[in-house]
Amino acid sequence: MIKLFMILLICFFSSAAGSICGIGGGVIIKPALDASGIMDAASVSFLSGCTVLSMAAVSLYNNLKNRKNSDFDKISASILTLGSIAGGVLGKSAFQYILLFPAMKHRAGAIQAAILLVITAATLACELNKDKIVTRTITSKAVIFFTGCFLGVLSAFLGIGGGPVNLIVLFCLFSMKTKEAALYSIFIILFSQAASLLYNILAGNVPHVSTDILVLMSGCGILGGLAGSAVSRKTDNRTVDQLFTGLMTVIIVISIYNIFRYY
Repeated sequence: MIKLFMILLICFFSSAAGSICGIGGGVIIKPALDASGIMDAASVSFLSGCTVLSMAAVSLYNNLKNRKNSDFDKISASILTLGSIAGGVLGKSAFQYILLFPAMKHRAGAIQAAILLVITAATLACELNKDKIVTRTITSKAVIFFTGCFLGVLSAFLGIGGGPVNLIVLFCLFSMKTKEAALYSIFIILFSQAASLLYNILAGNVPHVSTDILVLMSGCGILGGLAGSAVSRKTDNRTVDQLFTGLMTVIIVISIYNIFRYY
């Protein structure tokens, strides 16, 4: 019972923080549950993905419903969405391919943790040196599509929803402010995870997990998304940046632990 309570607390607060920062709660849920040792890497990836999917759907709906300005580009968001769908399928296919090898199956968590560590550390370095980065404002539809595809691959392969890399890529390539990038990031998270989940179902790769746990975690994802959306409307970019930096530091520490644990 204590373990279940801890899982639900992690899901709620991770989803709330993920909704505020646009990083997807899975980037915290996945490594935290991996570190707990409660489930195997495949089950954690699946449950984390479902939780993030529910969070992203609620968060995106609330953000768009309450959005008053008109700087949201629906065309760019749609192209990013198509790319993230393609990337979601590719990323989940790659993860399932790794699981086919017995020697690699037990180290899948270590592989995910190592990749997450690298991209999180790189993202944190970029975040701390934002003022020195020369950003661009790319309008090419092809570049936008492949950006969505790349981020979708990482999202689905790592089972983290979107992760911090979304914000930095959107900042560097499209000169987006933190809160604006967070909204586009949630778009990518929602559709890449939906594509990943659909792929799992159609391919028969859904791991054996408790239905009760799935429903409760998804419920916490929804509640966290609602709470995060409410807080986000009252939070400025500077505060979001500070929360983002703090979360990156925690994720790096947990990822290092998980590499040694799974390897």
